[in-house]
Parts: sequence; C-alpha cells; structure tokens
Amino acid sequence: MQKLAVIAVMLALSACIFLAPSKRDIAEKTTGIETKRQLLAALGGPDDAMRLGPIERWTYKARDGDVMFIIFGNQVTLQSSNDLLSSNP
Repeated sequence: MQKLAVIAVMLALSACIFLAPSKRDIAEKTTGIETKRQLLAALGGPDDAMRLGPIERWTYKARDGDVMFIIFGNQVTLQSSNDLLSSNP
C-alpha cells in the first residue's frame, strides 16, 4: 500500500512538471500586456509576489525556469526570465 502511495505522488509531481507552461508560452500569452488586470487575466495570480511601496515583482514558475514581471502601480513595466539574467561568456 505504501508503494502505491509513493507511485501516485511521483506521477502527480511528474504531471505538474509537464503541464506547466514554458517561458516561451508565458511570453507569448503576455505579448502586448500593459496592466496588472491584463496580466491577471492572461496568467492568473503569480506563484510568488514581492511588494515594495508601489513596485511589485510577480514571478511565474515555468517548466524551464521563472518569468518575472515588474509592476509599477497598475502598469506592467518589465518582463524578465532567469536566462536573461545569467551571464554568457
């Protein structure tokens, strides 16, 4: 019975990984988005959010990394993913 539970959990985690959108999927869904309301309509709530005064950083987890949006007031001002932040020698 315990083995069956472990297998069920492993299958559920595998499904989550494969069902998660890629960074490219997220970028395509958010092309042309300018407001927080539009971002919420396109992607739903963020997986992680941080706020400092009127500035917010929303992070969405993708199967191949994270995509972050910087929001100032109601305006989405910047989209970034962790591969853009890494240095390429």
